[in-house]
Amino acid sequence: MRHVFETMGTVASLELPATDGAASLLGRVESIFAESDARFSLYRPDSELSRIAAGQLTLMDASEVMRAAYGEALRWRESTAGAFTPNRPDGVTDLNGIVKANAIEAAGAQLDRDGCTDWSLNVGGDILVRGSQPDRTPWSIGVVDPANRSELLCAIPLTGGKRAVATSGSTERGDHIWLGSSRAPAPFRQVTVVAEDIVTADVLATAIMAGGRSELDAASDRWDIDVLTVGRSNEILVTPRLRAAIER
Repeated sequence: MRHVFETMGTVASLELPATDGAASLLGRVESIFAESDARFSLYRPDSELSRIAAGQLTLMDASEVMRAAYGEALRWRESTAGAFTPNRPDGVTDLNGIVKANAIEAAGAQLDRDGCTDWSLNVGGDILVRGSQPDRTPWSIGVVDPANRSELLCAIPLTGGKRAVATSGSTERGDHIWLGSSRAPAPFRQVTVVAEDIVTADVLATAIMAGGRSELDAASDRWDIDVLTVGRSNEILVTPRLRAAIER
C-alpha cells in the first residue's frame, strides 16, 4: 500500500505491505513529522524555532530537544569545515538541513518497532528504505534530471547496507544553499548522496552543494558514501562505486 501526506512543507510517501494495523501505524508515523514540524518550522510563527528567530526565546532557554538538534548541527558544521551550517547569513538559526532527516530516521525506527520489514519512506525526495520491494528485488531509487524534471538521470539500487538517499538541488527552490556569510550560487546544480543512514546522506548532500568539488572529495574520503553530482553546465560526476552499481 502507498500512503501520501503533507508534512514539513513538502509531500511524504510511505510504501509498505497492507496489514490490519496499518491505519494506526500510519498515524504514529504522521505524528512524528507533525511534532517535528510544530517545533522546528520557520514557516509557522508559533513554532519554537520561529520564536527563537524572532528573539522571543533564547537557545539557552529552549527545550532539550531544540538544544540537542542545534548541538548536532554544530557538530556537523565542524565535521564539514563549515560547508554545512545551521546559521543563515542573516543570523537566523535554521535547522531544516537536519531536522527533516531526523524525523525520517525516527519514523523509520517506529516502523521497525512495529515489525515492518519492507518499506520505503520518501519525504521531499529524501528516501529511507528497509528490506525489499514486493517482488523481493532491492529498492531502486530514480534520480531526476535537473535539466528536465520529467526525465531520470539513472536509477540507484540500494544494496549492501546503503538504505538512504538524499538529494539537494537548486532546480525547485532556487539557490537556497549558503556557505558562511555568502549566498552566491552553489557550485553544483544538484547533489545526490547514498549512505547507510538518512541524516548522513542529507547533511552531506547539503555540504557538497555548498562546498563544491573540494567538499565532495573530503566527504567521500571521510564517510562511506556514494555521490552523483550535476554541475552548473549539466556535467555529471559519479563516484566509482556508484558508477559501477548504476552500470551493472
